Amino acid sequence: MTGSKTTGSKITGGKTTAGGAGAKRRGRPCKPRPLAASPHLDAFLDMLTAERGAAVNTRLAYERDLADLGRWLAQRGVALEGAGTEDLRAYLAVQGKDGAPRTVARRLSAMRQFYRFLLSEGRRSDDPASPLDSPKQGRPLPKILSEAEVGAMLSTAEARGGPEGLRLVALLEVLYATGLRVSELVGLPMTAIMRDGRGLLVRGKGGKERMVPLSDPALAALAAYIPVRAHFIPPGTGAGGGGAGGEGGHSPFLFPSRISAEGYLTRQRFAQLLKQLAIDAGIDPEKVSPHVLRHAFATHLLDHGADLRSVQKMLGHADIATTQIYTHVVTERLRKVMHDHHPLARRRVVEASEE
Repeated sequence: MTGSKTTGSKITGGKTTAGGAGAKRRGRPCKPRPLAASPHLDAFLDMLTAERGAAVNTRLAYERDLADLGRWLAQRGVALEGAGTEDLRAYLAVQGKDGAPRTVARRLSAMRQFYRFLLSEGRRSDDPASPLDSPKQGRPLPKILSEAEVGAMLSTAEARGGPEGLRLVALLEVLYATGLRVSELVGLPMTAIMRDGRGLLVRGKGGKERMVPLSDPALAALAAYIPVRAHFIPPGTGAGGGGAGGEGGHSPFLFPSRISAEGYLTRQRFAQLLKQLAIDAGIDPEKVSPHVLRHAFATHLLDHGADLRSVQKMLGHADIATTQIYTHVVTERLRKVMHDHHPLARRRVVEASEE
């Protein structure tokens, strides 16, 4: 067809080429950009990071929760910053039907902080989230592993050998010796190792630093791992380094990664490694996660007579009430031992059944 034109595109051989609405884009399709939930949301998130020292994961969680609320309100023709108490109450009612109480509580916390921010900035004259009640949620006791199960996982990891096995042993020993949060563990810089080599200087939630000691097994595991650490460093990532597989690469992280965008072993990959290790050790993988090992660290310390304040400091808890949950675990275990093995406890049960 000669002489015919289309606006913004050219037709050649029956195909539309670049420039038109029907043009085909080569390569990966662009991800759709999410609509902004509120013009004030970015300012709120920036405040969380700059003024409160919120971690990246915390910021992302708040962003997801408030964006979800914004989409739901938009369906009702209400802007996020203009929502009323009844709008928010209706949203929480919908969330409560399908979501866990803990999830609903987290979303309510995000809402409260966002609308409190708008009030403090003069964007609203009221706080629509303040009259809302928190969902009732029982506090479940944390899952833990027995000392024998932790020992079995360590033995299984040690039997693997090679760089992968040495790294896994180091990760396990450091986690079990310190009770670090998984994000703290995988993102440890080399500079976190204290000069005397006996502990770690950890930057935790809110940018707060704390010192945690390392056990002798953890020190030995790190000493065995460091010589093969270069195996996990992408080649050609700066000066220095060297060693097996490193080809001159350099990384500031204690547990670097050749493939992750962050440059260090991701939380998700470490969780996968633990699940597979649990299977190999004959342990139910559903019982095992990095956070469960953090629970095991705290509970086993208390089992062996550690005081609660020391455990609180090592875990990095701002409030000792958070640490006290582990005393309930120990109490429940002691109660079960007493019930199963104390002769008078068994006798009373028998007498009660005979009445």
